[in-house]
Amino acid sequence: MGCCVSTSSRSTFSTGSHEVGASPTCFEIGFCGQKRTKRTFSDHVIAQQYLSLVPNRIFTNGKSRTSCIFTQQGRKGINQDAMIVWEDFMSEDVTFCGVFDGHGPHGHHVSGKVRDALPLKLLSSMHSNQSRQNGSGRTCFKGNSKKSDGSNSEKDGSADDRLNSLWREAFMKSYKAMDKELMSHPNLDCFCSGSTAVTIVKQGSNLFMGYIGDSRAIMGSKVGNDSMVATQLTVDLKPNLPREAERIKRCKGRVFASQDEPEVPRVWLPFDDAPGLAMARAFGDFCLKEYGVISVPEFSHWLLTERDQFIVLASDGVWDVLSNEEVVEIVSSAPTRSSAARILVDSATREWKLKYPTSKMDDCAVVCLFLDGKMDSESDYEEYCFSSATLQSNHPGNAVESDEGQKSEPSLHRNFTIRPSEESDSYGRLPPEFEGNVDTVAGEEQNWSGLERVTRVNSLVQLPRFSEERPNP
Repeated sequence: MGCCVSTSSRSTFSTGSHEVGASPTCFEIGFCGQKRTKRTFSDHVIAQQYLSLVPNRIFTNGKSRTSCIFTQQGRKGINQDAMIVWEDFMSEDVTFCGVFDGHGPHGHHVSGKVRDALPLKLLSSMHSNQSRQNGSGRTCFKGNSKKSDGSNSEKDGSADDRLNSLWREAFMKSYKAMDKELMSHPNLDCFCSGSTAVTIVKQGSNLFMGYIGDSRAIMGSKVGNDSMVATQLTVDLKPNLPREAERIKRCKGRVFASQDEPEVPRVWLPFDDAPGLAMARAFGDFCLKEYGVISVPEFSHWLLTERDQFIVLASDGVWDVLSNEEVVEIVSSAPTRSSAARILVDSATREWKLKYPTSKMDDCAVVCLFLDGKMDSESDYEEYCFSSATLQSNHPGNAVESDEGQKSEPSLHRNFTIRPSEESDSYGRLPPEFEGNVDTVAGEEQNWSGLERVTRVNSLVQLPRFSEERPNP
């Protein structure tokens, strides 16, 4: 069954210094009804190497019609955080947002790969689910732009349940397919490297969320006399949660905190004090997938109201030093909406220096999505307003010089993702057309340890000893 892509002549994208009439401002899923060779929806829409040309998709410091995003490298090596906002994701009323925090020797490659591939897999899964449920040769997915009026009619309830079911299945399928692709990737070693993911789809007044790991999403809402309240939308999926620890132990994995870090439970192999993963769910980390660490996302559905103002997605570099309430206050008081993400990262940077002056700051990535669909008419931060057609994911302006020679400090009361501050050759950037197409580097990385040249342990404490004997893919 063939599929067609809706286009709009109003959209342009930049290539260098020229404006070119582009492919669509929105990707509306529709079926033409013709008999064609079987292909996935992502094949029809766009190949990964052309993602940088897609309009209304940003993945570097900048803003869009309804959002702003910003990331800054910490002081432990290359930035392993990735982020994305993709407006007109399936129709003009659907927006996809995500933040991905990599860890391990190849974590930056994993997070970049997930950022690029996961949205396409979600599109493909949603297409497949709708095709099966409709059972006809023609259908078109449209965003629900109507706000909820509180109606409890059976018809509306049935439609909402069906939509919720479609998205739940799409999230589950796409996360499973993403982890499977990482496992079989010929040039990306995910044995002891992985990534978190917090992803949302806003469709009209509906908010659908899928997430793994300890990246977090919150919402700022107005209450009373225009005061703001924070609502945490996701749960940090760490081994300290009883249900997560129970699953891991049932699979023969071990959960305990090290003497150096008694407040942070970690996941360990049954036969080795490694790798010490500080989260219970993640993409990659295949050395622990047989021992209870999973990539199955938690899924939730939230019905938005007019009181809800914005959503913030961020990696743990932000949440380690700022509370949900502080984040909402910072974003709501930003002088311009387009500067909110940058100001939040700047605030987190200051808090790191104040609260933990001898600890090396973690990477920070922030997505701010404003729910009324409005941004500033003029921004004080136009220099950051770049489209994904002109920038690559590892923007050199995001780097912060590493500082060596820091002394150790007592245990902190939060869980950090910390990496060696001295970059090795393997931390080079990927070609822009394909994030994951890089050969695995042997040598010193086989002895990589999260304890080397850092003031705190890593999300992975150390690599398993037997990993040294694994042949290169």
